[in-house]
Amino acid sequence: DRCVFSSPELKDIQFIRSNYYNKLEVARFTISLGKFVGYTEFGVEQANYWNSNPSFISGLKAQREAYCLTNVGIDY
Repeated sequence: DRCVFSSPELKDIQFIRSNYYNKLEVARFTISLGKFVGYTEFGVEQANYWNSNPSFISGLKAQREAYCLTNVGIDY
């Protein structure tokens, strides 16, 4: 998980979760898309599975405020 920001305001903060297998990024969730995107055959399958669970996606969207906004003052 990582946060990318250009200001300490919530609208300017991106939350990104990358999933790796054997040092290769297979799938990524970005708050701007609001869903997972797969980069390999396995990653596409995983992304479809995760995207089909609305409560899981909602939890990830909440991470921007809970994880990123809480810590942005430390880094900014």
